[in-house]
Parts: sequence; C-alpha cells; structure tokens
Amino acid sequence: MQQNPYGEDPVRFMVQLAAEPPCTPEEFAARCLAAGMAIDRPVGAGDLAEILDFLPRWLAVADADTHGQRAALVNALLASSAGHPRVTDHADGGWHIHYRDDGLGLGAVVRAVVSVGTALHLTGRGMDRLGRCALAECDRVYADFTRGGRQRYCSHACANRDAVRRHRARRQ
Repeated sequence: MQQNPYGEDPVRFMVQLAAEPPCTPEEFAARCLAAGMAIDRPVGAGDLAEILDFLPRWLAVADADTHGQRAALVNALLASSAGHPRVTDHADGGWHIHYRDDGLGLGAVVRAVVSVGTALHLTGRGMDRLGRCALAECDRVYADFTRGGRQRYCSHACANRDAVRRHRARRQ
C-alpha cells in the first residue's frame, strides 16, 4: 500500500478529532500538522466550523445499523466532499493522488481526505471496522485495524474496565 501523504491514517485522525473536537482554528491547524497534513493556506473560523459540522455526519457512519446504511452514508460524504482523483506533486511531497479539488481550505481538505479514507478503510478491511466502544458508559468511536477484525472497545482501558466488571459479576 502506498504511503499516505498525510502521514497518519485519516480514519485514525478522525477518530481522535471525534473524541476531542478542536476548539479553535489554531488547535485544528496544529492537530492537522501533527498528523502530517500539509497546510498551504491560512486556517480560519470557517475551517473549524466546517469540520465541526462534518463530525456528526461522519459519526453517523460509525453508528449505522447495516452495511447498506453505512455505504449510503459514506457515499453521501464522498459526494459532498471529494472531487475527481488527480495525481499531484505539490510541496515537493512526492507524487500522490488527491481526491479533492485544488485550492480548498483545511476544513474541506480534511473532509475529502477523511471521506475517501473511510471508504477505503471500510471496503478494504471490512464494513464492520468502524463502531462505538462496547463499554456502556463510553460512547467513543473506534476504527478497527486489528488483524482479526474483532475490536469492540475504543481503548485498552475500556476493554480492561469491562473485563474487570464481567469478572466481578461472575464471582458474585
């Protein structure tokens, strides 16, 4: 698989944004830079508003009850976010594919990258590889990158907490 020009996997990046949404344009830009994204224009309040508006629509993909619903939601994200694929070598980053139009602000770039990344994740790894944590008091989303595809928790901490709870319930 080709190296992602945005560094970190876009689905993992979106899971982190969903868990802790950015509060300012500066924080959004810093987190995008930390994830390896190139930022070639100023980041403003509109970019932050765009990604905060996108978050619930992306989370709806994780919450979909069926593969068909999940596919329809991803297709809607792709239709509203992605452009026709194009090969580019901007910023001396090496040749790679963009699934977005040129000249977009950071919010639109992240929407396109995440929409395509989510589609690739689900079609390449399995339509069940995105979900909500199985721990009752946790509502965080996770992206399953495990070999066996059996992830049910957002973190080891939630998995351990649930295992301890089940163990204590069996002992009583």
